[in-house]
Amino acid sequence: MTDIDEKAVAEAVGKAIARRRSNSGLTQEQVAETLGVGNEAVSRMERGIVIPNVVRLYQIAAALGCEASELLSEASPHTDDQGRRISALLQQLDEADRHLVIGIVEQLAARLRAAR
Repeated sequence: MTDIDEKAVAEAVGKAIARRRSNSGLTQEQVAETLGVGNEAVSRMERGIVIPNVVRLYQIAAALGCEASELLSEASPHTDDQGRRISALLQQLDEADRHLVIGIVEQLAARLRAAR
């Protein structure tokens, strides 16, 4: 059985929720109201103190206008999931900007490999 760092998962999912909420222009209070919970509950999820159960994750995703799978894949440590996320981000850009981003990522990856 694989070891899963529950704290790391909770923090990563919390960051994904916070990022989506912020990008949606919603406050924690607005999300809390939609979910029927207190502001502190949303804050605790975003800080990774509490990890939402599956049903709550679906509710949060609906409130944020995304899929629950998107929140999980944003939090995933797997390179395939990360690649899909980068692909989705690149699709929002025109060709010139995509080439710019890819060049930056290539340079950064080379620098990080060299620093090992």
